[in-house]
Amino acid sequence: MVNATAADPRARRIWDELATISDPEIPAISVVDLGVIGSVHVDEARVRVELLPTFVGCPAIGVMQERITARVSELKLAPAVEVVVTFDPPWTSDRISAEGRERLRLSGFAPPQRMPAGPALGQLEELAVLPVAACPYCGSRNTTLDNAFGPTLCRAIYHCGDCRQPFEQFKQV
Repeated sequence: MVNATAADPRARRIWDELATISDPEIPAISVVDLGVIGSVHVDEARVRVELLPTFVGCPAIGVMQERITARVSELKLAPAVEVVVTFDPPWTSDRISAEGRERLRLSGFAPPQRMPAGPALGQLEELAVLPVAACPYCGSRNTTLDNAFGPTLCRAIYHCGDCRQPFEQFKQV
């Protein structure tokens, strides 16, 4: 098998195609920019894509698997396409690309801060919910946490006191 980091043009073509697949919950960001694609392997018999869920039980995983399978199958690079869900390595919010962070911000989501040096992911006891988050609309830090539990486990809801907009902050994982 050849990983996409190698010079195999088939793998590069798959990564390019994956970069066009939107996250089902936030269409402004691709699954590649969100960092949920762990690896791509190609051989003559199959394409294997490893999908790293943001959380156990993420409701978007099934939709992502279907979209990835359909899109990669259309490329006809191998007879079979396998999209495997794995937690090794675990997804962290640091996997979100710089472009993905900017797309989140432009869509009204406050991107997560980078993880500070410190305990390993398995040693964290809780998700980092910030008391104040920068508003993605006006940049103000005059914000308040309205609800630590947003529409999904990976987001919290804030309100900006300056532009008066509500917004979601991605939690630092």
